[in-house]
Amino acid sequence: MKYAVRYYTKTGNTKRLAEAVAEALGVQALPIGEPLAEPVDLLFLGNSYYAFSIDPEVRSFVQSLNKSTVGKIVNFGSAAMLNSTYKKVKAEADKVGIPMEEREFHCRGEFKGVHKGRPNEEDLKAAADFAKKFLGT
Repeated sequence: MKYAVRYYTKTGNTKRLAEAVAEALGVQALPIGEPLAEPVDLLFLGNSYYAFSIDPEVRSFVQSLNKSTVGKIVNFGSAAMLNSTYKKVKAEADKVGIPMEEREFHCRGEFKGVHKGRPNEEDLKAAADFAKKFLGT
């Protein structure tokens, strides 16, 4: 099973989660600007809500993928106000024919003093534990 971790962040919160996920999987967390070097079975995609949607860069990144190089997308991220970006990412993945894993990881993220200190060490451990569930699948 081959894994990759890509993320988009404006605050650094999602990068911290991505690094925890990547360490658990034994791969490197890279920003979405870094193309996939080889086909992967699972692409862990970290992102968040910005202005009530996923960032246009995340949308473009997902649209640039194809099902011959990505078997499935696993969504993860953080947000201060809104919940999961799963439905927004899935809508883009559906357009290019890449299935989404139903399981995802989401936690609170600090933004302008709201949820100060999040993601915290417990969140990072939970993200790593989530990723470990996929090892060997």
